[in-house]
Amino acid sequence: MIPREITPRLTALFKQYPFVTVTGPRQSGKTTLCRGAFPELAYVNLERPDQRELAESDPRSFLSQLEEGAIIDEVQRVPELLSWLQALADEKRRNSLFVLTGSEQFQLSDSISQSLAGRTALLRLLPFSFSEHALAGGGGKVDNMLFTGFYPRIHDQRLDPHQALGDYFETYVERDLRQIGEIRNLGSFRRFVRLCAGRTGQLINLSNLGADAGVSHTTARHWLNILEASYITFQLPPYFANIRKRLVKSPKIYFYDVGLASHLIGIKRAGQIATHPLRGALFENLVVVEALKHGYNRGLRPELTFYRDSSGQECDLLYPFGNGAAAIEIKSGATIASDWFHSLGRATRTLPRILRRAIVYGGDERQNRSGGEAIPVAEWSRFLRELDLE
Repeated sequence: MIPREITPRLTALFKQYPFVTVTGPRQSGKTTLCRGAFPELAYVNLERPDQRELAESDPRSFLSQLEEGAIIDEVQRVPELLSWLQALADEKRRNSLFVLTGSEQFQLSDSISQSLAGRTALLRLLPFSFSEHALAGGGGKVDNMLFTGFYPRIHDQRLDPHQALGDYFETYVERDLRQIGEIRNLGSFRRFVRLCAGRTGQLINLSNLGADAGVSHTTARHWLNILEASYITFQLPPYFANIRKRLVKSPKIYFYDVGLASHLIGIKRAGQIATHPLRGALFENLVVVEALKHGYNRGLRPELTFYRDSSGQECDLLYPFGNGAAAIEIKSGATIASDWFHSLGRATRTLPRILRRAIVYGGDERQNRSGGEAIPVAEWSRFLRELDLE
């Protein structure tokens, strides 16, 4: 079993709260993580019809079997159970009772805020980080990472990524969508998700996206909410501040797993990546989601943003640390170009409290230049750890 970076935070929080709730995409490794961290706890999976039926029909009897605590998997399947768990925790008046997992973030978050507010710590587990991917035997070649993605099972079972990601998406469409939101036209929804993948790293324009998918602006918004609720996509918000610039107000769209995005735009083998017109966008997705994982694995809620104004000045990623932020440009090329730093400099002169400037690129050599640092993508996670120490 690959040790997950989030484990120390998970075990520490379990000592401080009656509950710890771990959410994240399906197949991100939540069950393996929790059972490995707490082998002494009983395990219940509410995807099992018999366990779910008992929890729904007789929650008192269900919980009487778990007096010493338990891991309860996919707890969003029986949201009413959370009120009973609250009552049980209040009776016992101690920490380290239950570890809850779920793969549907909005409904589960709402249920928790109503029933377990102040009683549970919240963690998010995403697919493998760079370091976890390396421990699992994943190669460091960029195009392979963009094609294969980071879902643990693909690496653990040495699955064919094209087949596995196709199965993942079809299972998601056939199972999870029926639980999360009503989708009348699955064909149009599939087309919509592929269109989102083709817009990775771009500003979200719901009118254009809906028109291309053949649905209304309202439906496009609803479907995008469903993709976020089920940990398929996320939005990177723009930076806002009291500066005299007309700033872009639309967020950008990214996928929690870049391999799934590659699959959805029709990439069938790693060799297609090098010449694909969306390679730069996929590389940007890779870098941005690694920064997100870095924060989540430490129990943080990283406030990542990007900057763009109406004149075209932009900065791909603003990573807050200390009393300021790092301004990050993302370039998929393997050879450093001097104009990369010119673009970064123009944008960061407008922004306040920029303490570090860096280009994350597809090459191998780390360099310090007058305009900032050049960080190979293989050292991106190390650079993030350096920022944490400042």
